[in-house]
Amino acid sequence: MLDWLRRQASRASTRRPSRPDVPDDLWHSTLAAYPFVAVLNPAEQIRLRALSLAFLNGKEFHGAGGLVITDAMAVAVAAQACLPLLHLASTDDAATTLRWYDDFVGIVLHPDEVLAHREVTDDDGVVHEYPEILTGEAMEGGPVMLSWADVAGAGRSAAQGYNVVIHEFVHKMDMRDGEADGCPPLPPGFLGATRGTQARQRWFARLKPEFEKFCDQVAAADRFGGLVEAPWLDPYAAESLSEFFAVAAEAYFVNPDRLSDHSPALHDLLDQFFRPQAGRL
Repeated sequence: MLDWLRRQASRASTRRPSRPDVPDDLWHSTLAAYPFVAVLNPAEQIRLRALSLAFLNGKEFHGAGGLVITDAMAVAVAAQACLPLLHLASTDDAATTLRWYDDFVGIVLHPDEVLAHREVTDDDGVVHEYPEILTGEAMEGGPVMLSWADVAGAGRSAAQGYNVVIHEFVHKMDMRDGEADGCPPLPPGFLGATRGTQARQRWFARLKPEFEKFCDQVAAADRFGGLVEAPWLDPYAAESLSEFFAVAAEAYFVNPDRLSDHSPALHDLLDQFFRPQAGRL
């Protein structure tokens, strides 16, 4: 628990839900660093601040490679991690909303990218080993790893639709039903569905065509170089439906107008999921 959270723990019983206790200076510096948070309306900022406080009270931050975690770093991660949850709950109870992230406690911050060792077994049973450069990773039932350099630079990288915190925490949301398959648990009645299986079918009926179109664009750009314009979203999204969902969600939260310009159907699908309670704020 960080210093200011320690100081406030003894006052928890008197904390008023409508008065978030993230210190003003920390909150305002976070808004200044991340314009995609600063553009939220006042009611949304109040709710995000309360979610961020509850998030910080329930998570443990660890610095790797000698990185010392500061209050400002923790608040920056919390605000971005909670952004996808902002409109998802029908209640103002932060604990209920944060159940999306209740399968883990630890968040590990590295100073920069991490080189991970990977092993893949092919169809013939041959094991292939290779290194992979990571800026973040969400482990099923385990911690979230993030590159602080990428977290800190999220205000600048928003123009490219890039945000490592949102990406990894959307993976956590995707994993809530046991598998990272590009479809998070969907609310009752999603897209007019009467059953959970029907909701998933309708989700994939919209997501898969966008994914396939994107993969075709990436392949064409790779094949023809500068003769074909590369898609705006990170080409890494072509790896799988799960990665496509996470990459698209990054863009949706940090540069929604550009995502809408390039992929209006994809933007609309994400709107249907991430903003079902938008009218309440």
